[in-house]
Amino acid sequence: MKKVLVTLVLGCFWALQANADTASELLVTVNSANPQTQGMALVLATQAMEQKVGVRVLLCSEGGQLAVKGKESAVLKPRNVTPNQMLQGLMKAGAKVEVCALFLPNSDLKPADLIDGVGVAKPADIAAYLLQGNVKTLTY
Repeated sequence: MKKVLVTLVLGCFWALQANADTASELLVTVNSANPQTQGMALVLATQAMEQKVGVRVLLCSEGGQLAVKGKESAVLKPRNVTPNQMLQGLMKAGAKVEVCALFLPNSDLKPADLIDGVGVAKPADIAAYLLQGNVKTLTY
């Protein structure tokens, strides 16, 4: 009985350890035009990256404007940065940033109008990413 209990405890420990070692991923979808809402989404994405979580940002609808060259939004306190600057910081730290597949065709913009490093999401790729067991999502 003692041997079974020790085996059970060690098995649970190894399972928890393996689960803890699995890299987490976070998909942050930004749809809002509101700078504070955009900023909060990007603050949380930044915090996740600082905690060694892979971050992917999907910009849809009005959120896609964050990726357009020359578009600036309001400066947010307390750090006095814009959501655009936060997005750039995430990209520099390694986050993958894309606009939704419908954004460009429905806004009369072209890929060349996007800031460097921002791609256009493929729905099949996003769906496959979402279906992974280690991906959490935030939508703003």
